[in-house]
Amino acid sequence: MEITGQQLLLTGGSGLLGSEIRRLVPNILAPPRQDFDVTDYNQMTKFLQDLKITTIIHAAAFTSPPKVDADPPLAIRANIIGTANLVNLCIEQAIRLVYISTDYVFKGDRGQYSEDDELLPQNRYAWSKLGGESAVHMYSRALIIRTSFCEPIFPYDKAFVDQFTSRDSVTVIAPLIVKLAQQADLFGVVHVGTKRKTVKELAQKLGKTGVGDLKRSDVTFDVPADTSLDLKKLKNILAQE
Repeated sequence: MEITGQQLLLTGGSGLLGSEIRRLVPNILAPPRQDFDVTDYNQMTKFLQDLKITTIIHAAAFTSPPKVDADPPLAIRANIIGTANLVNLCIEQAIRLVYISTDYVFKGDRGQYSEDDELLPQNRYAWSKLGGESAVHMYSRALIIRTSFCEPIFPYDKAFVDQFTSRDSVTVIAPLIVKLAQQADLFGVVHVGTKRKTVKELAQKLGKTGVGDLKRSDVTFDVPADTSLDLKKLKNILAQE
């Protein structure tokens, strides 16, 4: 059974992913933070009154690893407490939850991670997202999507030559997320991405010319070496459509 846009609520609608989802699903309900703040349980409860929402896509997050390192309490409130609030709300109102997680929950020492592989974040941002995942796992009517995305044109002048990823443009990733979110009976964990590549190869794929080399040792925050994803489950789901 496919869910219509009128039955969907999106958090983080002004972000990179949220903006693309709104473009793909124009009738999705995407309230601004001042109206639907995930850290304010009572406000969220009141907002949902008289609405027939069947699925919430939780894309709102504090996502910058260096900024999370500088302000861990904000990441705790936004990524852990806020997600736990949504889980409780969805349990209370029998709403399905789709949680957008990250490939950074893995250690990153070998890549091609499956949905059932061991989780071991390497930076505070990833720990905060795993904290959110932990809450979501407490709810049987939830879908966790681990993924990674960027702007349609790579935004930086340098890119990692020693980091491997399944990341792709948000214009590639968002439609896949929407397809999964609209499958009302899909629960558990699904990895979303494209084939394994270095970040520099990704930049070139997205049309960035003259991109310079960057190594993980050149930055001040921890960057896992290979968080590429095993996409067999995603391909099987899409093949059944």
